[in-house]
Amino acid sequence: MKSLLLAAALLLVTPAFSKGQALQSPTPAEQKIAWARRNVEKSPNHAQAYNDLALALARRARETADPGFYEQAQQALKKSFAIAPDNYEGAKASVWLLLGKHEFSKALEEAEALNRRAPDDLTVYGLLLDAHVHLGNYAEAEKAAQWMLDLRPGNVPGLTRAAHLRELFGDVDGALELMQMAYTQTPATEVEDRAWILTQMGHLHLSVGRADVAAPILGQALKIFPGYHYALAALAEVRAAQGRHADAVELLQQRYQAAPHPENFFDLAVALHRAGHKKESAAAFVEFERLARAEIEKVDNANRELIVFYTDHAMKPAEALRIARIEAGRRRDVYTLDAYAWALHANGRNEEAQKQISAALGVGVRDARLFYHAGVIAAARGDDSAAARYFQQSLATNGQSPVAPKARAALERANHTETLSGAMR
Repeated sequence: MKSLLLAAALLLVTPAFSKGQALQSPTPAEQKIAWARRNVEKSPNHAQAYNDLALALARRARETADPGFYEQAQQALKKSFAIAPDNYEGAKASVWLLLGKHEFSKALEEAEALNRRAPDDLTVYGLLLDAHVHLGNYAEAEKAAQWMLDLRPGNVPGLTRAAHLRELFGDVDGALELMQMAYTQTPATEVEDRAWILTQMGHLHLSVGRADVAAPILGQALKIFPGYHYALAALAEVRAAQGRHADAVELLQQRYQAAPHPENFFDLAVALHRAGHKKESAAAFVEFERLARAEIEKVDNANRELIVFYTDHAMKPAEALRIARIEAGRRRDVYTLDAYAWALHANGRNEEAQKQISAALGVGVRDARLFYHAGVIAAARGDDSAAARYFQQSLATNGQSPVAPKARAALERANHTETLSGAMR
């Protein structure tokens, strides 16, 4: 552990982040878009030129969180397939777009077809892995990750995906080691890739209560890629953990300006509430609900945030459960299962809630919020011993999490109840 923290400290220096910063030169995705468009102009009858443009546009979508780039990419692929129907590279780019647009089931189906066509394609295994993770097929995702690392040991896409699986399986320090390896192998010119990896490292440190370690790492991400929406969100979580709620609000306002999606507005509403801005928070929740409800039936949605809103803020448990069932019918990843369990609990269906939260935790994930939810559900079922154990795990995992104060209070109640029960026996 000490060597890992030392490596992070040697690698990173805390920068000052100013709100007005902007990249002075084109981003990697913008450079690739310009290059691809020049190739399209030179070779308008070559399908691969349009494939390259589609991938560059998809990458720009990640940089900016602007889904409009996916639509532009889709148009580029239409031209590719008009020239060469069912061309292999175009088919791979199509799966990238499906994943970006959260069409996970369709992405998996098409990735499996590509895998049958070329069973040794590293990129296709990455597509398979991503689809399986989002659908909650973790054993299959692990197999795909192993294929990636076997085909090309030490490749960056394989390392970052394996790191995410390590996190889901409960090995945060192992995930950090893999992310560090990926970072050192990523060229300095790939500033968005490096910022993304740093953001994941910051998130991992924060997930186990190391906010002070996470902060400079996320500051470095924002230094090399100013205004990066993922890093702004993660740094806001750090500031909230440090009790700097006004700073968290400011960061999330910047993030929403960069990526105006309903789920990001929900985080801002929550931050406003924690900062004591009750009136502004209430108005933000109203606007979030309006925006998010328009997306309930879409595959790219804010349904998990809506579930939390209806269980914890608006107190509409029946609507939370209705939406949770919609989402659980689409994917079964640990966070969707957790949201489903929480909605079931809010409706007093604690036996069913126990099954869902157990399935989520059974993957191995160590998440303070999930442990807290499991404890509340266990307490509602009358299992005070299990409840106390889950609350202890929540606090041991991350004593700085947003649910930590509730977990401490609940642990005291659970221990008190268990002591009284023991005395009566």
